[in-house]
Amino acid sequence: MNRRSLPIAAAAAATLTVPIQAQAQATQTGKLSQIQAAGRIRFGTTGDFNPLSFRDPATREFRGHQIEAAQQLARDMNVRAEFVPTDWRTLINGLQADQYDVVFNGTTMSVARAMACSFTIPWGRTGFIPLVRRRDANRFANWDALNQRGVTIAVNLGTTMEQFVQQSLPNATLRRVESPARDWQELLIGRVDVSMSSLLEAGQLSREHQDLVPILADQPRNPLPMAFMAPLNDFAFTNFLNAWIHMRMASGMFDELNRKWGILQG
Repeated sequence: MNRRSLPIAAAAAATLTVPIQAQAQATQTGKLSQIQAAGRIRFGTTGDFNPLSFRDPATREFRGHQIEAAQQLARDMNVRAEFVPTDWRTLINGLQADQYDVVFNGTTMSVARAMACSFTIPWGRTGFIPLVRRRDANRFANWDALNQRGVTIAVNLGTTMEQFVQQSLPNATLRRVESPARDWQELLIGRVDVSMSSLLEAGQLSREHQDLVPILADQPRNPLPMAFMAPLNDFAFTNFLNAWIHMRMASGMFDELNRKWGILQG
């Protein structure tokens, strides 16, 4: 290398060093290092999405598919798991406000959510199906029958079902239900005709409440990947979570949890 090339080489080295140093600093001050220093990882979860995340009636402890996945992640990290109650409407707000480190709740991906948080790689997938009262089991022969004036469909505020009904069933009347109330409760007491549910929850609800019946289960709509939600722009933490999901999928953990909790894949 001649003398004239030395300044050029030095400048090139500097341009490489700055992002590497910035990345190292971000890693040291990001979620991953904060969790390790604190000795605990905080999971945001709603506790109203059986069998993914729900409260045990006897103990009031969180249980479900996502809770067991979270507990395994904490064990693998050698830290304590803490569960922070939240609701669907404020899931992302709580993440942005550092009320919890990551969301384990059976959340599906959406463009709006992806603009406000980082999604991990998917761990599963789901689709939407309607829930009706037993006496209305034969009332709706297809999805077009739902998209009619005079049909009221309940969804929980802040869920991807809300956007789906708005866009795909615009002729129906949309009723948004705010937590801690649930959309299917409006159906049980007869205030709505339909509750938009998911393959994940519909089977569980129909087992718990004999008057609730899932319909069009062979025609699920809006197939969506399910993933965990992490803070936006913390690439080191999201990369770690992605690596963990890959390893736990290879180990069969997610298949085992799906079987245990009766999780159907759309």
